[in-house]
Amino acid sequence: MIAERIELSSVKPGIFKPLFDLTNQIKKSSLSTTEYYLIEIRASQINGCAFCVQMHTREAVEHGEKQYRIHALPFWEDSPFFSEEEKIIIKMTEEITLIAENGLSSEVYEQAIQVFGKEKVADIIMAIVGINAWNRIGRATLLVPEPSQN
Repeated sequence: MIAERIELSSVKPGIFKPLFDLTNQIKKSSLSTTEYYLIEIRASQINGCAFCVQMHTREAVEHGEKQYRIHALPFWEDSPFFSEEEKIIIKMTEEITLIAENGLSSEVYEQAIQVFGKEKVADIIMAIVGINAWNRIGRATLLVPEPSQN
């Protein structure tokens, strides 16, 4: 059995403020709600953060995302359910989440700049950085998802 881990905000009150500020800025950025949740769910899937996958999937569905798209997200390259723009965002999410493997490729970066422009690419990168920080907190402290109320 794994021992219970610390609750960071209990040990260090206010420790999450910079991450909440970043999250709130991203939610007001050029990203659509759908784009934002695709980033949050896909990064959380890759990082194995069950707490974040459950939370962001629930939020996405509440904001109108379809379950079949969420289920297809790990297989987006072979799925007809995502637009070309969404596929660029998902690819960026994967490459940045797995940054140690090959970094963000020049090909994907240049394609994103062409399609979205510099401001939106900045928003995409910061959204990916933000959820990766939250995922690492969730995994390091063993956050457990709440049972579904549905």
